Amino acid sequence: MTGPGTNSYLIGESRLSLIDPGPRDSAQLQSFLEAIGDRRLEYILATHTHGDHSPGAADLQRATGAELVGLPAPEHGYNDMSFMPGREWRHGDLLDCGEYTIRMLHTPGHVSNHFCYLLCEEQLLFTGDHVLQGTTSVILPPDGNMSDYLDSLNELQQVPLRYLAPGHGNLIHDPHAEINKLIEHRMRRESKIERGLADIGSCTLEELVVVVYDDVDKSMHRWACRTMLAHLEKLERDGRARRKGEQWSSV
Repeated sequence: MTGPGTNSYLIGESRLSLIDPGPRDSAQLQSFLEAIGDRRLEYILATHTHGDHSPGAADLQRATGAELVGLPAPEHGYNDMSFMPGREWRHGDLLDCGEYTIRMLHTPGHVSNHFCYLLCEEQLLFTGDHVLQGTTSVILPPDGNMSDYLDSLNELQQVPLRYLAPGHGNLIHDPHAEINKLIEHRMRRESKIERGLADIGSCTLEELVVVVYDDVDKSMHRWACRTMLAHLEKLERDGRARRKGEQWSSV
């Protein structure tokens, strides 16, 4: 599910910050410590608390004394409950490290505690799982929310950006075009869900996913159902779909 793996980013020359230390792994921890050397690691930033992004923070903090930046894990089973920042971080907070500044942007959707981090001087946005290279983010109810995800993407369109550095994949050189593609993709999928509900009538997620995600390998339909549920919950809030038990239908 993580493609080529989780990207970790080390920022700075003398006062360092590290974004997304990934899972707990002794070899990776040693690699971080060698890269840091005798310099000071001031901050360990987690975009969110899924198991491929934040669990490595605890060991790295013990080794360096760096401060944890991000939001605590929401209370459901897909998160790293060991990530415990020492203070409350908010949208718009700035980390001033002298040679560079990082602005925190709360971008819920994939999960409620997701942050993107803007390296202000470079207009470089570290996107975690909010924007990925070569694929789309899974939205995971009950904590993931499609309305929040689309709102967060639209807000990023207002931020001056030169590059996106995703949690998985390579650097993205045309940020606003990529973000717009994601929004358009989600709206096309939403329209396909509405057509599917109209054609099938009352149906379960398992019946609907075969029609809506006919362009996705069946081995991925279990995860597609989760994101489709997020779409359906958005349509329900918008008054365009209704749920009765396990059945969904159009309004």
